[in-house]
Order: sequence, then structure tokens, then C-alpha cells
Amino acid sequence: MFLSKRVQKIKPSPTLALDTKAKELQAQGIDIISFGTGEPDFDTPSNIRQAAIDAINAGFTKYCPVAGTPELKKAIIKKFKEDNNLDYQPNEIIVSCGAKHSLYNIFQAILNDGDEIIIPSPYWVSYPDMAMLAGAQPVFVKATEKNNFRVSAKSIENVITPKTKAIVINSPSNPTGATWTLKELEEIAEVCLKHNLLIISDEIYEKLVYDNFKYYSIAQVSKEIKERTLVVNGVSKAFAMTGWRIGYCAGNKDIIAAMTKIQSQSTSNPTSISIKATIEALNGPKDAMKKMVTEFKKRRDYIVKRLNAIDGINCLTPNGAFYVFPNITKLLGKKYNGVTVKTDTDLSNYLLDKARVAVVAGSAFGAPGYVRLSYATSMEKIEKGLDAIEQQLKV
Repeated sequence: MFLSKRVQKIKPSPTLALDTKAKELQAQGIDIISFGTGEPDFDTPSNIRQAAIDAINAGFTKYCPVAGTPELKKAIIKKFKEDNNLDYQPNEIIVSCGAKHSLYNIFQAILNDGDEIIIPSPYWVSYPDMAMLAGAQPVFVKATEKNNFRVSAKSIENVITPKTKAIVINSPSNPTGATWTLKELEEIAEVCLKHNLLIISDEIYEKLVYDNFKYYSIAQVSKEIKERTLVVNGVSKAFAMTGWRIGYCAGNKDIIAAMTKIQSQSTSNPTSISIKATIEALNGPKDAMKKMVTEFKKRRDYIVKRLNAIDGINCLTPNGAFYVFPNITKLLGKKYNGVTVKTDTDLSNYLLDKARVAVVAGSAFGAPGYVRLSYATSMEKIEKGLDAIEQQLKV
């Protein structure tokens, strides 16, 4: 009776809901192996932690500028120049309480009631709900295994209407780990210019790429594309700083100003202590990050090999992020230990109940017939979890 219509349109984050359920079972003394959440199991590097301690001891615990301190903006501008050959000014940067917050601010700043926003599917679970909270309609473009879960420029153009305002690009992708090539980004950019679309480029997994893959931001394609691209990044994944809640966005100064105005009326500034830690993360040594990426690749290779060895499962090898997204359609309709598994959600529930393993149903990402497993956990847990899955899927 008292709830707004907008909040009734959306659902809680399925990945966080699964993580909550797994932790509730763990609190009951039940041993759960979780492949559910996208959170590196590594500690935040010691130099970054020390920077936060130094900030506390120095009394850097007060309000900061809403869009981030000049020192942090300078570090972000330096990062974009060195990593992506992109030039930004301080008024083209906003720092928020996580990359998720940056994305939310973008959707609120650019979308109107009745606008359409193109979202490649499989998609990160929050994109559609953020669009609906802004009054817009998500329009999905399906990516398939045949194309390594990457959508083509032609398939994007096919769904553009006069109401289309923007498109979301997530490379590397959550949930598939798919990573776009420069040529593919150039083709998508051409379509966006032709139809006057804004581009939201979610690059939070930028540093987590494997097999010598050359990463490009779509903002690098041309000056014209950079001017209509909002690049979102952060420190959560690459620096194992999920709980620190720092994300940032670079783009058109007028949109950044609008996002800053929205943020001033919601969270105000990002956490002061985390700001100092992020400056150290961006400016300091990257040895810990490189070691983490090396370990993620070992885990990826192992989990892909093990999953493909299970009868009825087919799993592509992703180029980036720390997820695998196996096809489990051949398992559906079968009975395991007296339980008939009809859908990917049924399989997810079955594995949690019987194998004590948490995986996320592909339906949560707009891709029924798949499940997502995060390998951002120890090799020991990966081995134990896959052993349990394999055991419970014997007919």
C-alpha cells in the first residue's frame, strides 16, 4: 500500500541473495563452498591497508568534496592516461561509493521515463533494475556461445528505435568473462555514432584478462566516441578492495556535473579513508595485482577443465574477469538422488541443498540454461566444490 511503483518493478540482487543464504547456512555450522559472489579472496595489499591506517592516524576522517578529492582525481586521470591513453580533466571525473554507485548515478542522470537502453544479454544482474528505477525500459540483445557471448554491431542496430538513449558495454563481462576486441568495439562505436547513442562502458574487470589478451576501452576508438562514452571503473576487483567501496566514472563534464548533483543529495562524498587507500592503489606498486591475476588464470584453467569433464556440461574458456558460465541444458529434465531438475534455478537449489555448493542460476543474468561460478576463491575450495558437484550429478 505504501510502496512506490518503481520499487515494485525491481527485485533484490540474486547474487547477493545467494551469498546471504550461503552465509546463513554457514552460520548454522553447515560447510558451504560458495562460487556465488564476485569477490577476490585475496587480502587488500599491505601498502594500501597502511595508507588507510595512516589516513586515520592523520585525522583524515572528515567530509570530503562530493565528487572526490583533487588528489584522487589526479591519480585517476594519471591511470586513464597510462593505461588507456585517454585524457580527462578533473571536472570530467566523479568518485562514488563503488562502481555500482557510479552506474546508478549515470542511469539517474541520463535516462527519462520511456527511454530505452540496450543491454547485451547475459548481463550483470543490476543493469535492468537500475534502468527501471530511472523510468527507462531495458532492451536486451542476446549473445550466444557461438559468438563467445559477444554481441555484434548488427544485432545492436536491429533493436535501436527512436526511444533508444544509450547502450551498456561490459568488457570483460560479468557473468561470462567475454572480452571485446578492438575491431568489435569499433563496429559498435560506428553504430552508436550513427544513431546518436550514449555509451556506458563498465570496465571494472579491466585488469583481469588472460592469455595475453590486449584490452581496449571503447572510449579509445575515437575522439567522437570518447565524448559520448561514460567509462566506469574502480578498485574492488583488481585490488581486492570490494568492501572499501570506491568506484569512479569519467566522461562528459555536463553529465559528470549532473551525477555529482545527484550524489550530493544521496551519499555525499565517498569514504575519506578509502580515498587515501585508493590513491595508494592507483599510484603504488602493482605486484600484488599481477600475482592475483596469475593465480586467477590457474584457477580458470582448472575449473574449465573440470567442468567440461562432467557429462552434460559445456564450458567456454573466458578471456577475462573471474567467472565461468557453463551451459547445463543437457542436465535439465533429469533426476538426481530423487530430485528432478527442470531449470537452472532447480539445479542451483539442488547443488546448494545436496552438494553444499552455491552457484548462481543463469536466469538471474537473462540466460536460462546456464549457471555462473566465480573462481575468486581458493584452489582448495574449487577442487572440493567441483568434487561435490561431480558427485551429485551422477545419475
